[in-house]
Amino acid sequence: MTDPAADVRARALRAKVASRALRTASSATKNRALHAIAARLRASVGALREANAEDLVSARAAGLSEAMIDRLTLTDVGIQGIARAVEEIAALPDPVGSVSDLVQRPSGIVVGRMRVPLGVVGMIYESRPNVTVDAAALCLKSGNATVLRGGKEAVRSNEALLACVHGGLVDAGLPADAVVAVPPHDRETTKALLGLVGVLDVVIPRGGEGLVRFVAEHARVPVIAHFQGVCHLYVDEGGDPANASDLVVDGKSRPGVCNALECLLVHESGAAALLPALDARLAELGIEVRADERARALMPHAVPATDGDFGREFLAKILAVRVVRSLDEALDHIARFGSNHTEAIVTPSYANADRFLHEVDASCVLVNASTRFNDGGELGLGAELGIATTKLHAYGPMGLRELTTQKWIVYGHGERRGSAPRS
Repeated sequence: MTDPAADVRARALRAKVASRALRTASSATKNRALHAIAARLRASVGALREANAEDLVSARAAGLSEAMIDRLTLTDVGIQGIARAVEEIAALPDPVGSVSDLVQRPSGIVVGRMRVPLGVVGMIYESRPNVTVDAAALCLKSGNATVLRGGKEAVRSNEALLACVHGGLVDAGLPADAVVAVPPHDRETTKALLGLVGVLDVVIPRGGEGLVRFVAEHARVPVIAHFQGVCHLYVDEGGDPANASDLVVDGKSRPGVCNALECLLVHESGAAALLPALDARLAELGIEVRADERARALMPHAVPATDGDFGREFLAKILAVRVVRSLDEALDHIARFGSNHTEAIVTPSYANADRFLHEVDASCVLVNASTRFNDGGELGLGAELGIATTKLHAYGPMGLRELTTQKWIVYGHGERRGSAPRS
């Protein structure tokens, strides 16, 4: 009987060997592979939907939440979107090998920095089968091999998507082991993956708070954590109520995603103009409002908010609402309850917008725009591995640049330490 931990290590070692070929692959070769992957995805829509349908049956039987079901579902439009994202990644500039900050030192040497792949990236994620392709494509373009550990709920979908990825790699003459998957065994096996020092260069967890914390607590390799998204929208004094209402609805349009709006803060001067009409609109959409006392007086459908409702990622059709007296009070609330993910302000004031941008600590801060824009595709990255809420070495959506690092390079003419500078 195969030892699961030994099997995980063997698969990861195959990816490490393949990473050498990716590190030196040309942009043209990597782009060929990406276009081949996209073509195979489009040609496999039926098979992908069939595999996904089986996962959905199992997921519903297991009692998965609607948020998880939403993340798990692959539609025809969704598959086309995944393929399009792969093509967008191919169209982006290749960061690998770019040189910056060249300067000549007094000794005569010329020093600079070259962007290089991280090496082998481990991706641990739940429910979202699109991550299989997004991670593979972004890592491929940035010259990294990938070790994927998806969730049990998406095992058939992930296998079908991975077959398209492997086919595209082989079509372009690259090793299929550039992207390997490890079976979603128990957590002890995941611990074995997290302990592969010298094999994995970094691990990125993407999923529920429990998964992310498990990875952060047990990893022996570096982790770029993607924690929960407790996203706020603050409607400032003078903020347009119609625009604010639209941004709230858009923020809850997909309640199961990490950039969904979870808490609305409203300046007291505009509460009466915004909240009653918004209350009716949210009730029609089936969105439960949990409000503080001042907001509840203007929102007849609202229920009382508890202390635990602020700072909570609902991932459901639930919105917390609070009326505040000032921008300072809104900033204090966000500092206390935010999760460094996404924060937005609706305001006509340049000064208040500028202050919000400078003072709010989040991976993406928006002025007069929906929290849903904190997304790799929307921000021009083509796709993303997730939204990092830690700050080393990435903060926010992780695209190609965030999957590379920089090494120092030196050009010399025979200079030696201690030798006189050349004239």
